Amino acid sequence: MKVLISIRSLEELIPTIDGGADIIDLKNPSEGSLGAAFPWLIKEIRNFGNDFTLSVAIGDMPNLPGTAALASSGAAACGADIVKVGLYGPRSLKEGARLLKSVVKAVKDIKQNILVVGAGYADFKFFNGIDSMDIPSICNAAGADIAMLDTYSKTGQKLFDFIDSKKLRKFVIKSHENNLLAALAGSLELKDIKKIDNLGADIIGFRGAACSGSDRKNGVVEINRVKKIIEISQNLNNNDKILRSATM
Repeated sequence: MKVLISIRSLEELIPTIDGGADIIDLKNPSEGSLGAAFPWLIKEIRNFGNDFTLSVAIGDMPNLPGTAALASSGAAACGADIVKVGLYGPRSLKEGARLLKSVVKAVKDIKQNILVVGAGYADFKFFNGIDSMDIPSICNAAGADIAMLDTYSKTGQKLFDFIDSKKLRKFVIKSHENNLLAALAGSLELKDIKKIDNLGADIIGFRGAACSGSDRKNGVVEINRVKKIIEISQNLNNNDKILRSATM
């Protein structure tokens, strides 16, 4: 399982890289769960080096496929390895697939091997959004690469407060059945790493847990917090390898 750490500035990049994060995820927390970063910041971070995987969020997107396509094209052109869009505005599977398909086309026209993430929300009922269990089908229909679940609301509740482990496991299985990677995030804590690993997720995402004061909006990413997340995750991964070799 790979660890994704969300950053909002160049200053947060160094501790995230040195802490050992697998994926550097750039977003703007002041503009929402998947708030979009400025293009000049994407370029600045990409210009820092090419030896890390850079994910870029383009927003909790309204149901505007043209806007989504233009934003994702910009993120791709600025050097993103992964482009992530929040399927906030669409209200049906058909609308979600149409919006995400526009993102996939725009991104792949820039560079074929850039990955596209279609992100849904575990708390979708609070804004009449797309059912979280429909996200893998939408991603598959659109030709995306990764299906993700996050939380839209960032008021203290986390992923497991909105959706139980049984449904999350179904989300992961459905993603894999559709040849997608499965990513889970949403105000997760250190104690949740083992739970997410047990669900079979490919990517686990953090911001608050990596920040001073566990504050995703006002805190800053700290190297010791990132290292702790990585340490726990790597120990789980190593234990999985030992178990697999013992049963072969």
